[in-house]
Amino acid sequence: MSNENQISDAAPEATSQADIRGVLIQVGGARLLLPNATIAEVLSYAPPAPIEDAPRWLLGQIRWRGWHLPLVAFGELSGLAREQGGLGSKVVVLKALSAASRLPYFALLTQGFPRLVTVSRDSLSVAGREGDVLPHAVQARVLLNDDPALLPDLEALEAMIGEALVQAA
Repeated sequence: MSNENQISDAAPEATSQADIRGVLIQVGGARLLLPNATIAEVLSYAPPAPIEDAPRWLLGQIRWRGWHLPLVAFGELSGLAREQGGLGSKVVVLKALSAASRLPYFALLTQGFPRLVTVSRDSLSVAGREGDVLPHAVQARVLLNDDPALLPDLEALEAMIGEALVQAA
């Protein structure tokens, strides 16, 4: 498989039992921190097939391994920034977490190639205060080695995608 289709470690690092592998992806207006295990594949961007009457953040559907996957502009959905695919954009295919989801996968538009990171207790801290208003489909603002990132609420995101697909049908 080519480098573009798979995220891998070039040089494995020594990690403790509590460390997890994560992936930082750039979306419009922010970086998202995701567990590496949720990512199925990284693809080059190609314009999606439109979905009539879909919300602006639901860019359309892409074909992937026999599936028609909804492509989401997370920056647009969360209200962080307007987001469109183009040169340099990638698509990250994510595994759905919710057992109630009708689709086992969905896709997120990203800007540039995702970056594999090691997340340890010492490197991750919550940013912001309790009661802060978070963007849609975000469960927390965090700092990873002093770099700001958002932890997306993937279950809420999946529910939003499901509702949008039902309303557009």
